[in-house]
Amino acid sequence: MKNQVLFRGRRTSFLLPIAVVLIIAAGSALAETTAIRAGNLIDPAAGTVAKNQVILVKDGKIAEVGPEVKIPAGAEVIDLTNTWVMPGLMDAHTHITLDFDMSSGFDAIYLRESSAMRALRGLRTAQDILQVGFTVVRDVGNDANYAAVDIRDAIRKGWFIGPTVLTTGKIITPFGGQTHRITPEQGRFWLFEYIDADTVDEVRKAVRQNIYYGADAIKLVSDNSAFYYTVEEIRAAAEEAHAAGLAVSVHVMGGEAARNVILGGADSIEHGFYLSDELLQLMKEKETWLVGTEFPRAHLEKLDPAGTMGQAKEEAAKEIDRLKRAYKIGVKMAFGTDSVSNLPGKTRGDMMLDYLDMWDAAGVPPSATLKAMTVDAAEFLRIGKTRGAIAKGMAADIIATPANPLENIQALRQVSFVMKDGKVLKPKS
Repeated sequence: MKNQVLFRGRRTSFLLPIAVVLIIAAGSALAETTAIRAGNLIDPAAGTVAKNQVILVKDGKIAEVGPEVKIPAGAEVIDLTNTWVMPGLMDAHTHITLDFDMSSGFDAIYLRESSAMRALRGLRTAQDILQVGFTVVRDVGNDANYAAVDIRDAIRKGWFIGPTVLTTGKIITPFGGQTHRITPEQGRFWLFEYIDADTVDEVRKAVRQNIYYGADAIKLVSDNSAFYYTVEEIRAAAEEAHAAGLAVSVHVMGGEAARNVILGGADSIEHGFYLSDELLQLMKEKETWLVGTEFPRAHLEKLDPAGTMGQAKEEAAKEIDRLKRAYKIGVKMAFGTDSVSNLPGKTRGDMMLDYLDMWDAAGVPPSATLKAMTVDAAEFLRIGKTRGAIAKGMAADIIATPANPLENIQALRQVSFVMKDGKVLKPKS
């Protein structure tokens, strides 16, 4: 009997700490629950607004959404009844580790800066981007020796606050990267940021190298020189990437090189400033995405003060015309900026929002622009099952603006609230 009593006593004393732990855990879980009162909840996919909704956020994800959602006792309540609430924005074409202008020479930056310096700049840029509402970005190369992969991983580990970063690794190109006439004595220093691939087998190997080093997607440059990739070479890249579940994007401006990209099965054309209607129609038929990166005039003047790329006003007009034609034809489009430097008084995030002017000038309706920046971008980036909408089970990437972007897309310049994976980053507490 004595032993039995002692056993029970031990059992009771053992259970008490467990009960305390469970109570603490329950309180901790409750503290992590956030309820957002959304006066105007935008669904970018439908271009509609639902009034007086409650968004329940738990463990970084959306647990419930609706007008009758019950708010648990003790949950943190955020009042956004006087704002327009929507998913976080996405930019499918960024270079977060770059800051340069063409007058100093494109090659100089990767001769003078280490991967570590580029990573530090990229981390700062990523944080600036998040503050203006971009919760997902894809870095498409020119990131030194896979620096963007390290930025992505550091953010994922929780070491730093930042957007979801997707990367394409080193850019795959025909011989020479994006350089021109480097003297033979200097050697192939462009391999710091590029992979030379000039045959089907070399293209396959380059894709595999990028996958090995952690790329989320693959990028090629096709028409930087007089020689450009064949249909077979593009198809080789697509086959290798698709087998690994990755998409293929190709920097190309137009003409026969662009036709090869489309027929070769690439997932997107990046830039495509000189695409004809016939090529845009072919893109629609093949479901090839366009990530257009239409540079605002002020950005072109900053990038190329010497005018070697052509007059900024004329170039901007051509890009607006191509965007207008692509929208009219019905090409699938994801928002991308290609912003690579900072104008005085502006962060990179501010400059990315300047591209809204180009979509306005092309006559793209605000609802279509917002869709290209959210749900369509998520589909293109292959993350549509986890991000890009405010719905049960999705990541809690949420922003808000004082005015309705479905009426005026410029309202996105005034993002007043940012939540990333359930954590409120703006306004700062």
